[in-house]
Amino acid sequence: MFWVLLLLLAWAAAGTACTRLCLAAVRAAADDVDAGHGHDLTLYEAAFLSGGPRRVADLTLVSMARQRRLLLAHTGWATVVDPRGRDEIERSVIGAIGPEGQSRIAPVRDAAATAAPVRGLAERLVRAGLAVPDGARTTVAAAVRQVQLASVVVLALGATALLTPAPSDVPRHLIALWFALPLALTLSCLAIARIEVHPYSRWASPAGQRLLGALPRRAGGGDDRTYLTTVAVRGVRAVGEPDLRAAFTDREQHWRAGHTRGA
Repeated sequence: MFWVLLLLLAWAAAGTACTRLCLAAVRAAADDVDAGHGHDLTLYEAAFLSGGPRRVADLTLVSMARQRRLLLAHTGWATVVDPRGRDEIERSVIGAIGPEGQSRIAPVRDAAATAAPVRGLAERLVRAGLAVPDGARTTVAAAVRQVQLASVVVLALGATALLTPAPSDVPRHLIALWFALPLALTLSCLAIARIEVHPYSRWASPAGQRLLGALPRRAGGGDDRTYLTTVAVRGVRAVGEPDLRAAFTDREQHWRAGHTRGA
């Protein structure tokens, strides 16, 4: 009865993987309960949930440029006009530009994105259940991959049981039916997970995604906050001013070219 041993292994693989997926989905759903209720997103929070730390830096640069407190040239340079930042994130951008008051946009963006104020913003959003903590997004995904692997294992074990030339009183089609049961379990779990498990973005939790979806935004025009909300959610591609958009378009090319020459 060698096939019975293989069947037990198939059930063990399927049961373990499906149990892990169910537990991961339950934990994810529990973390989402009541998260974000009554929370009004700030522009910085919307930027982080939409595009992470770099989006926060981009929003800050665009906001300061629109207020004429920072000049962003189409050549990819940032120049400080008003050295007094209105909040800690603006001060980190000004500090990243340096004491000379002028710098390439790319290194400023990188430095501001990794500064303590943006890290603190990320931590607050995670505590509020609006941002995805490190590892949480991969937990459900890893469980799904394990179930997928278990399906392959069940198929392989079933094929082995059917192809092994061992005497058995049980017909081959009945053996195949027994192995179809754990396979049906894994495939059902995958189907349910595809429908029921919340799709996580890279930065925003399901609660964060709901708040982002409720934000008023319009590409171009409108009041300043609506404009900046669009930039926070969509990134610098939503910038309406050609010269300002060119400053961000050229930044990576100049920054990477300089690093290549210096290497």
